[in-house]
Amino acid sequence: MINNKISEILGKKRIRMLELQKMTGLNHTTIINLYYDRSKNINFETINKLCKALDCDIHELFEYIPD
Repeated sequence: MINNKISEILGKKRIRMLELQKMTGLNHTTIINLYYDRSKNINFETINKLCKALDCDIHELFEYIPD
């Protein structure tokens, strides 16, 4: 299972979803789905934008938890 830690990162950095949307250029629905961990998949371009905007590595955004 992949654990999405985007809401945790936004909380720590005190960044609102609307701010992240402006920083990344991602659409509002994408940000909401990521924040509430509703996304079933994510493309590399989105991951790249999130890493750049949040100044983090991919392993900080997602965590692998074996089943």
